[in-house]
Amino acid sequence: MDRLKFDEHLCTTCQTSDCLVKCQFINLDRETAHREVMKIIKGGDSSVLRDCVTCYACEEYCQWGNHPFYLITERREEKGILTASRAITNQWINMCEPQGKYKVGEIKEKALSCCFIGDLRRLARGKLFEDVRSSYILGPEFFCEVVYLHFAKPSVIRERLPKVIENINQLGIEQLICMHDECYGSFTSLAPAYGIEVNFQPIHYFEYLFEKLRDLKSEIKPLNIKAAYQRPCSSRLSPDKYPFVKEIFGLIGVEMVNRKYQGENALCCGEVLRMVAGYEVANDIQRKNVEDMVQSGAEYGVFNCPYCQMALSEKVYKKGIKPIHIIDLCKMALGEE
Repeated sequence: MDRLKFDEHLCTTCQTSDCLVKCQFINLDRETAHREVMKIIKGGDSSVLRDCVTCYACEEYCQWGNHPFYLITERREEKGILTASRAITNQWINMCEPQGKYKVGEIKEKALSCCFIGDLRRLARGKLFEDVRSSYILGPEFFCEVVYLHFAKPSVIRERLPKVIENINQLGIEQLICMHDECYGSFTSLAPAYGIEVNFQPIHYFEYLFEKLRDLKSEIKPLNIKAAYQRPCSSRLSPDKYPFVKEIFGLIGVEMVNRKYQGENALCCGEVLRMVAGYEVANDIQRKNVEDMVQSGAEYGVFNCPYCQMALSEKVYKKGIKPIHIIDLCKMALGEE
């Protein structure tokens, strides 16, 4: 249960080493990338263990689904290579420790997971959520633990994630609508990678929004606006959900502008990277994201993750772009915002 499922043979025979070659922060040719991957697999001293900024992208770049980033994270912890200061790392570990401080609504077979982010609970209003709003879970007891990948602490994930899943199971939830990419990624990527059984059906909220918007199609007033989408790091754990953004935009009359940093080439918001890679790297990422939105001709900057929105909202607003969460954008089309 606590060992990462990793197939060494897949990496040994891989001809591309895309997991590292495509990295936007580590510049390696294919031969060097393959050599460094082999070092990581064998437990050697690879430069990648020091240079990785924890953007999660290699999880998507790996064509085999072989979890290169999880392996990097495992090796970092084994070797005591901290990605952030010990004080910040311990602060996050202690802050999210289950302490019996949680909220549970009128639980039904289908429920909303708000992780421990109160803003997600506040977003779940209006026609889109009228059937499930009262059925929710919120608090550290239901925290998905993915953030500890940033801090090279998979041991915390292995310890706490089974308990989180058990807490959900005890409530009798059969379908869990994950209001955050990290929660969905935790249950559909991270848990299986460590052999942790998930007994309920995780549903990405993009899928939920898409279905609800189709049901409410007659009430939608097309927005006729241009928008840039900011893809968060955690969406790398569920890349198959990214196409739903364009589908949702299509339903509500939003043109998804072409960006340099979108899709597989997306850059994260840089907020967590302040702690693990430094202010210079984080500021550069944020500058590139904002400039990219401006050059795309976007009127709105659409966010998925509340932390991405917090990190970039003021910066894009100062450039004349209106920041908005994708859920609020959908509410606009229904005349609710």
